[in-house]
Amino acid sequence: MTAFVLASVLGILFAAGTFLLLRRDLLRVVWGVTILSQAANVYLVTIGGIVEPSADSVPVLAGHGEHAPHTTDPLVQALVLTAIVISFAMTAFALVLTYRVYQEHHTLDLTTLGGEP
Repeated sequence: MTAFVLASVLGILFAAGTFLLLRRDLLRVVWGVTILSQAANVYLVTIGGIVEPSADSVPVLAGHGEHAPHTTDPLVQALVLTAIVISFAMTAFALVLTYRVYQEHHTLDLTTLGGEP
């Protein structure tokens, strides 16, 4: 049941991101890229999966004896945390560029910015 809910949420996130990415408004395009990157992060955490705890996979659990909790792969979590930070910085940069485009052209419509009336 959890896998079905998670797959549904991932599908909704990818669909919403793609929908916003295909819009004519530049601000919605930026949010579409942001939602797509977050959906990719959730997907990466999902494929990391829950593993049996062992001192080989998670060295910090070596001193906790036999009753270590189930964990996910820490490598995937570290990669996704890095991706979240980079995604946040890229979103901020894209929003600044969007604001600058609005200051220059007084519109965020991509068709108008492309030269068509």
